[in-house]
Amino acid sequence: QGQLAESGGGLVQAGGSLRLSCAAFERDFSMRAKAWFRQVPGNEREFVAGINWNGGMTQYSDSVKGRFTISRDNARNTVALQMNSLKPEDTAAYYCAARDAYTIGTMSFQSYNYWGQGTQVTVSS
Repeated sequence: QGQLAESGGGLVQAGGSLRLSCAAFERDFSMRAKAWFRQVPGNEREFVAGINWNGGMTQYSDSVKGRFTISRDNARNTVALQMNSLKPEDTAAYYCAARDAYTIGTMSFQSYNYWGQGTQVTVSS
């Protein structure tokens, strides 16, 4: 099936930065689009950023555009999310995802087939 594993979450003050990383195991995800989603309890999983298979195209939600940057390293089978100018409303569990396609697809979590276990990001005011 393949696994994804996130790392890099934690507690940070508003205005600070964090870098999330996602590594793939048991499967080569280098030819697949990847994305980051986030979720707070009681809410649906929300699209944050997506990247196509070779990194040539990216997409961001309006709430993070200009502050977050998604990138990937296919040689290492990893994807990263650099988060700057963090706000308390960015507090959530962040999930790495991959889909069986080259392109990013829609912003719905249903477009993605593979998921990590999530890493918590907490931004204090």
